[in-house]
Amino acid sequence: MSFMYRAGWHCQFLEEDLKTPLPKKVTVKSHERVREIARHGGAEMSLDSIHALDHGIEIGRGGAWLELTDEQYRKLLLP
Repeated sequence: MSFMYRAGWHCQFLEEDLKTPLPKKVTVKSHERVREIARHGGAEMSLDSIHALDHGIEIGRGGAWLELTDEQYRKLLLP
C-alpha cells in the first residue's frame, strides 16, 4: 500500500511487483485510519516498521507492505 496526503490520505494498493495498481483506492481523513488499514492488512508492526510508517505520515507520503488474506485481496480487485 502506498499513501499520500492531499486534502485527505489517498491510499493505493499495488501488486507484489510494486508497479501494477489494484483497482480499489481509498481516501481517509485521518492518519490514524492509515495506521488501521496497515494493521488490518497484516503489515508488520515491529518497532522499525512502525517508525517507517510514522515517518511516512509525518512527511505526507509513504508505504507499507501488507500481507493480505485471499478475501482482502479479492476485495481490492473490485473498483
